Amino acid sequence: MLTVKLSGLALIAALMSPTLINAEDAMIQFPVSDPSQWDYFSDQVMGGVSEGRASFEKSGAQTILRLTGTVSTANRGGFIQARTTLDAPLPSNAKGIVMEVRGNNEPYYIHLRTSGTVLPWQFYQAPFKAPDTWQEARIPFTEFSPYGGLLRQSFDVQKIRSVAVVAFGKDYTADLSVRAIGVYD
Repeated sequence: MLTVKLSGLALIAALMSPTLINAEDAMIQFPVSDPSQWDYFSDQVMGGVSEGRASFEKSGAQTILRLTGTVSTANRGGFIQARTTLDAPLPSNAKGIVMEVRGNNEPYYIHLRTSGTVLPWQFYQAPFKAPDTWQEARIPFTEFSPYGGLLRQSFDVQKIRSVAVVAFGKDYTADLSVRAIGVYD
């Protein structure tokens, strides 16, 4: 198994363990086992009032990233997120994000920031549902839409600089668990 070190974020450029994601073509995994690789942010950085946290819980031999809290659109807010940063490009043949998720049947999002998303409110986003049982979710990069203005409709996969799981855009209680996340070809 080939491991590439990217600013503390170990990306595994090989097939993912079938116990995590049952995707034969998965090619890169962003590990959720190391809390130091993930940062928690909320709309409080811009005056919002959403509250939450990103925690890391053991489930047998696996570590699960869990994003919980209350999302509030009051005071022009409306998000909580856990984000990991990449310091090297993803492979050009990556086709999308693949995850194993569980939640409270609410909508969640993947947010991607690229070298072209300079302003804090700019990103590319795609929604996904998190049912109350573990499920694989695949989101092709073609399903991501620009958010925040002044962005191109599409992006170069090799210019992705961060990946975030996000509770966003409406008033609700967030409870999202991620036991695997990566990209596939």
